[in-house]
Amino acid sequence: MDRAGVTTRRRLALGTAVLSAAALLAVGLPQEARAATGCPGRKVRTLHFATGSVLVHRRGGQVCAVTVPKKPGTKRQMSVSVQARGGRAVVDSGRFAYRAGPVTVHAGKRCVRVTGKVSRSSAGSGWILC
Repeated sequence: MDRAGVTTRRRLALGTAVLSAAALLAVGLPQEARAATGCPGRKVRTLHFATGSVLVHRRGGQVCAVTVPKKPGTKRQMSVSVQARGGRAVVDSGRFAYRAGPVTVHAGKRCVRVTGKVSRSSAGSGWILC
């Protein structure tokens, strides 16, 4: 085989490898992000407070939230709640090391209220995503 044929074959192999790696990253990253929070959909809000934060995701009419501590790994009191206007709050509360939640409500086009707490510090959103 001549030199031009070898060069072409190498370029083709390199291009295929790059495209394969890009495809794996594109498919793998959303799964990793969802695994970290447990919530499907797009992150629409983050509420920060002294000891952690609340991550809020939305997918269609579903709103999902998770509370994560700033320093994970030690069990401590945590909670997260999501309430659609006119509905009852869905709550996950207890002693957790890595996260409270996920909790999900069907909000449709209604406003939601999200709260999260780690130890004695907390954050609340008021009515959002109206």
